[in-house]
Amino acid sequence: MSAKKTVLIVTDGTESIDLIAQSLKNGMTDCKVKVCPADKFEGTDLLPAGIFFLGCEKPRPASFSYLEEMLSHINLAGRKCGIFSSSEKALKYLSGIVKDSEASLGEPLLATDITQKKVQTNTVKKWLKGILE
Repeated sequence: MSAKKTVLIVTDGTESIDLIAQSLKNGMTDCKVKVCPADKFEGTDLLPAGIFFLGCEKPRPASFSYLEEMLSHINLAGRKCGIFSSSEKALKYLSGIVKDSEASLGEPLLATDITQKKVQTNTVKKWLKGILE
């Protein structure tokens, strides 16, 4: 039996992004998943994670300053990364901060259907499959 993949999800702590993060976590039942708000994130949180996800509602949230600085100075080549947001501008920002780390960035998830406290489950599952495999 193989070990479970370790996954880290870092969010800006906004309600909509936390809702998406919870949907992602629910879709990774075969993984060990930690969801962490960026203002509580420490570099050591990333060490055990073979896959990580970043999500924010707007570009450059104050809570991402440490994460942004760390990603500009660390080599994560070989690690998979997924970014998600309800905003295209935020996805461009997230893509930019991941670039220097050389993590393998999958297709971004633009989750615009977060009304009525739901995220489209089929869309999330399909997107996760592309990142996790």
